[in-house]
Amino acid sequence: MLSVSSSALARLAARSRTAAAASSASVRNMGMQAREEIEELPPNFSMDAVKAPPHGFGEQHEEELDPMAYVRKPVSSVHSIDLSKGAISALDSAAFGPGGSVVHGRFGNVDASAAETVPLEYLAFLRPASEGAAALREISEGGKTGTVLVYGASRPAGLSAVQLATASGNAVVAVVDGQHSGHDEMVDTVKGLTSEPGTAVAEQYALCKANFRDLVEKTVSGDDFTSFDFDSNQYQFLADFKANVLDYVEAYPSDLPAAVDSEQLKFTGKEKDRANFQANMNAYLSQYQPGADPIDPAQLEANFNVEQYELFKKKFITQTTAVISGGDGVTNTDRFAPAEIVNNMCMQPESTDDAKPEGVVAYPFEFSIKNESAPTTPMTKGGPIVGAIIEVTPDLAVACEAVAAAKTLREKAEALQFLTEPQKSAFGAASSIIGLAKKAGAAVRTVGGSLPGLDAVEKPSEQDIQTALEGMELGDDGTSKLNYFIQVYRASDYPIYEAYAIHRANEPLSGPRQIVVTK
Repeated sequence: MLSVSSSALARLAARSRTAAAASSASVRNMGMQAREEIEELPPNFSMDAVKAPPHGFGEQHEEELDPMAYVRKPVSSVHSIDLSKGAISALDSAAFGPGGSVVHGRFGNVDASAAETVPLEYLAFLRPASEGAAALREISEGGKTGTVLVYGASRPAGLSAVQLATASGNAVVAVVDGQHSGHDEMVDTVKGLTSEPGTAVAEQYALCKANFRDLVEKTVSGDDFTSFDFDSNQYQFLADFKANVLDYVEAYPSDLPAAVDSEQLKFTGKEKDRANFQANMNAYLSQYQPGADPIDPAQLEANFNVEQYELFKKKFITQTTAVISGGDGVTNTDRFAPAEIVNNMCMQPESTDDAKPEGVVAYPFEFSIKNESAPTTPMTKGGPIVGAIIEVTPDLAVACEAVAAAKTLREKAEALQFLTEPQKSAFGAASSIIGLAKKAGAAVRTVGGSLPGLDAVEKPSEQDIQTALEGMELGDDGTSKLNYFIQVYRASDYPIYEAYAIHRANEPLSGPRQIVVTK
């Protein structure tokens, strides 16, 4: 008979209870969720009943300041640089007044709602921004929109005019003056501030009056492919091709071993190399096409018509495609004699079939002398020239005063001759803009100063100031209509920065940014 001790029975019972509990828990986890017992709060419970944590846990932790650390002083005002006086400007400045108000040195108290959303540094440029708004209002009297020409587009007033005109629905052709025209990134940035078909170019481009005129005309009327008289010009294309073929045959006749300049066939080396010269030249010339047999001009004129030229273009496209793609297994990529093909087509014209094979479509950029290519992009027109806005730069002011002081044409030419190159370039680029505006009967306004013979912008009105402030306001997304490239010198922390900022602003080619000083 077996005997079991009481301790062994206790261990066995405990083991069975543990297994049963685990089995029930695993079943509950697979099919159901245990119900949580939520303890109800007592009726007299409140947040005040929760006692504060022990001392040292509930108090705000304050870090000990490094005694050597510098604490920035609060900014109370901002000033732009007056280049004529060589000092910070008291008028083009903004300062905090009592009660959190902002006072401008030229226009007085700034609207409270605008002061909350306009960066203080931007208010230093409220005068040039207001002048840009006033100039745009004067040239577009009646709210008309079109193409606006701007010179000095990287300076505060010109930059404001570019952005305000673009925001008003105008196409802007902006010219970056010589101070910043060598900075490619700045020119591209100003171009990005315009909208199609507007653009921005460097001052040197505006000196080429014909190119700049064509650019403005394309902006005004748009790149209209349908305006090109293709029917009358297709014969001009054919005539140019025939003239080029005859010139080619004359330059590279068939008696030459290859279509190269005859000067390359002359021996100019040392006498000891003459024996191997011809063998080397034959190997060298084998990479070039052979010369061409003479072509009868009368036969070329009579038989090589528009249809034959269209067939020749197809052969040329097939040849170039095979060369670029590495060969199609059929086309000989090592030899292509265009003059020989034209000569054969003149002696025996090939038959043409206007019907296109099924599934063959014209490429968008494939030139066809018979069929005009369809436009691939929508045409955008800027509209007629509304006016021109000229930012008075130091170089432009000196050049205009020197020319205006001269009486006769000879004296004017002599005055231009003794100007510096930057002054000549400024005068020439601004003259291109002014000439196009006057030719279109549009108004011209100067901002940032006056020039002889041109109307300066009037004193900005309250409406112009409000327009500038609205353009400076930052939206919920952190963007604004008016943007500037600002470099801030904190003279409130380091007083020497004021003199350094003035020095940097007076440097030649001081850089594509506007300098402000905070105090």
